[in-house]
Amino acid sequence: MKNITISIDDDLYGRARMKAAEQGTSISALFRDYLIRLTVEGSAEAEFQRLAREEQELRAELGARGRGLKAEHSLSRDELHERHALR
Repeated sequence: MKNITISIDDDLYGRARMKAAEQGTSISALFRDYLIRLTVEGSAEAEFQRLAREEQELRAELGARGRGLKAEHSLSRDELHERHALR
């Protein structure tokens, strides 16, 4: 884990400490969460790429098990809506 040193004015530091205390956390945790959102969660493209990668991995796993996604595995509309089939 890396340590980061930043310089901020006293007023900003005081407000950040109060905000952290309100949330029951530390300034470091607030800043870490901000960086995570900034670099990962805040990026729709990164999220899309993660989901695409997970889909490829799942499809590869299903294919390796001989259970690929095929149309023959689909249920008809009537089969999907049969209530007794769910019991």
